[in-house]
Amino acid sequence: MKVYYVYILTNQNHTVLYIGVTNDLMRRVAEHKAAVHEGFTKKYKVDKLMYFEESPSIMAAIEREKQQKAGSRPKKLALINANNPYWKDLTEPGE
Repeated sequence: MKVYYVYILTNQNHTVLYIGVTNDLMRRVAEHKAAVHEGFTKKYKVDKLMYFEESPSIMAAIEREKQQKAGSRPKKLALINANNPYWKDLTEPGE
């Protein structure tokens, strides 16, 4: 079964949030970290994975991405705080 991910990234100071969708979360985050693609995340150095959720279909994942993007900043922050209260980069090894 194919799995899709909706994810939220931030920058070093947590001032910028980016929401995306992918079918390979670790590869996509690695691309953000390496700044391979020109655009928003490279310009603002948005490369820390704060939150993600799985979806069984691309259509459901895209719909969820749209919902999150349309939400207010406080709603996005609440989602991160509820699931990752210490704002740890979820790609970093545990302590």
